[in-house]
Amino acid sequence: MRNEEMKMCSASCRKAKNHTETNSRSGEAKSQRSHSFISSFSFLITHFHFSLLIIHFSFLLMGCARMGSPDGGWYDDDPPRIVSCSPVDQATGVTQRKITILFDEFIKLEDPTQSVIVSPPQLEMPEIKESGKKIIVELKDTLKPNTTYTIDFSDAISDNTEGNPLGNYTYTFSTGEKIDTFEVAGYVLNAENLEPVKGISVGLYNNLADTVFRHEPLMRIARTDGTGRFVIKGVADGEYRVYALQDADGDFKFSQKSEMLAYSHDTFKPSAGPDTRQDTIWRDSLHIDNIVRVPFTHFYPDDVVLLAFTEQQTNRVLLKTERQEANRIGVYFTYGNEQLPVIKGLNFNADSAFVIEANERRDTLTYWLRDTLLVNQDTLSFAMEYLKSDSLGLLVSQTDTIEAVPKMSYEKRLKARQKEIDEWMKQQEKKKKKEEPYDSIFPVKPLEIKYVVPSSMNPTSVVYIDSPTPLAVVDTGAVHLYSKIDSLWYRSPFELRPSKSNLRRYELMAEWRLNTEYSLEVDTCAFTDIYGLASKPVKQGIQVKSMDDFATLTFELNGVRDTGLVVQLLNGSDKCVRQERADRKGECTFYYLDPGTYYARAFVDSNGNNLWDTGDYDADRQAEAVYYYPRSLECKAKWDVSQKWNLTERVRYMQKPGAIVQQKADKEKKRMQNRNAQRAKELGIEYVKKQLVK
Repeated sequence: MRNEEMKMCSASCRKAKNHTETNSRSGEAKSQRSHSFISSFSFLITHFHFSLLIIHFSFLLMGCARMGSPDGGWYDDDPPRIVSCSPVDQATGVTQRKITILFDEFIKLEDPTQSVIVSPPQLEMPEIKESGKKIIVELKDTLKPNTTYTIDFSDAISDNTEGNPLGNYTYTFSTGEKIDTFEVAGYVLNAENLEPVKGISVGLYNNLADTVFRHEPLMRIARTDGTGRFVIKGVADGEYRVYALQDADGDFKFSQKSEMLAYSHDTFKPSAGPDTRQDTIWRDSLHIDNIVRVPFTHFYPDDVVLLAFTEQQTNRVLLKTERQEANRIGVYFTYGNEQLPVIKGLNFNADSAFVIEANERRDTLTYWLRDTLLVNQDTLSFAMEYLKSDSLGLLVSQTDTIEAVPKMSYEKRLKARQKEIDEWMKQQEKKKKKEEPYDSIFPVKPLEIKYVVPSSMNPTSVVYIDSPTPLAVVDTGAVHLYSKIDSLWYRSPFELRPSKSNLRRYELMAEWRLNTEYSLEVDTCAFTDIYGLASKPVKQGIQVKSMDDFATLTFELNGVRDTGLVVQLLNGSDKCVRQERADRKGECTFYYLDPGTYYARAFVDSNGNNLWDTGDYDADRQAEAVYYYPRSLECKAKWDVSQKWNLTERVRYMQKPGAIVQQKADKEKKRMQNRNAQRAKELGIEYVKKQLVK
């Protein structure tokens, strides 16, 4: 139509021009009228072209405005819609391993390797990719006969423009004649602290043998979210056990001690029944329009709780040896042993050459060199005979040749020392010129002893004395403790004893009295280390608070029959600050408690070592049971607080207070809610949902 109009206009223009030329010698007035006609007609043609361009550009702007730009057009608030699937969703008798899902708009798929779960689990990683408006999944494993397959995309699918999530979407097909529709859901928690375990695989077995977890891959799997929640879909009718596994090698069975796991001997049969839930209808992004009850199918069980743990590493392997500082050699094992390594010097005499410091687990050893001549020797070669685990897990003797070299050579240390002396001499020269007191002999640095005194002492506190190096002499006669009574100072009895867990720590035990001031006074050379460095004199004031400065907290525990209960008070970071053992009646009291907000955790100490112990799958031993008090505890000075605590009143996944949960829930992806209603209000028109066109 537009082309025909343009041709007509062009023809008229040529005709007018010819007419003007043939009558050029007519009167002046006629010539002026002809020129005026041509100018007017040319203006009309130019205006016609411009109008067409404006109309065409307006249509383009209107189309762009519909894509959600903030220029007054409509927003795209709708998630992508599935147009078709190949094979169709819920198809049966499927033999092909390539699945294509087509959407009505361009989409994006977020982190498919982590967010998309294929069940039954695939030993060879499937290929999952987005391509424009399509998602293509290619399964590499051979399809199992008469099996329901689910591809759970969770909320990883969203449109490419506004990021509106499709929601939890699961594609399902079957290689048999029917689709299995049951679901099994629950939670996985860390057995030690009831933290939700995110990203751990949870699976089922219909083989109820105790050893199946070691020999067969999981049948169907899901993965936990940030709350520890899992939902296993496509489950057939039958009897099952459920397991969890932080699979390190991708074989979907428990094969390494480093893999976190959870198991239970409980069995269940999945079922389903009708139920209703409340759904919220939003008027816009801020206002709720209505809350409706929606019928749905409720699948059971939906509250399975698995307590996951990592087994204690019992395979003994030498991790490394290092000589960070010239005076000590560190030796690190994966697991401790009472039998310490035997060292034979190759370029030095190793007999009585070391003071050996071991940590409590005896998996970290520090060999302190006694002789300064050996300290100054840059390379120490020695043969170390130790016990290590073989392929069967049995301890066998192993001998390694090791060369221990410090990070800083003796020559560099001498240069650094000389530089320090030179700087000191310059300072003394300046003092001498100013006729100020000065020294002529470079002073020997004293042994820097650290006195660890609690900021708020109570009658149960302990003062720790830490040395940077092993001590050769501890002169208890040079350590004095005085207490102030009625403005007079009196000697106070105490006991100074070495710590069981730290070679370089001593504990000062005393009968600390409430509301009393003490003075800890240490003479010169009270402590001397293996290199002859002596400590300097120290005077440290200690104040024990009065009873009015403390609170008392008592728990009355019930719900668990075990008598070996240990209660821990926690701070806001879920760290233990005090620990007490409950008596046979289930009572546990914390005296001399600093005012503040606390949380509480209890565990069943099965072996009586006052420590929480992990589990062992092969020994069929679960980790020691842990419980949390579900609320915070406010303790104020002068207050005596008593709380009854039923350890099993709440299910485990609802026990730990949210304020101290470290693993937070995943951020929910929400699609935009009715922004077009607000846009219509701004434009002064009535909002109709069908106005939105993708």
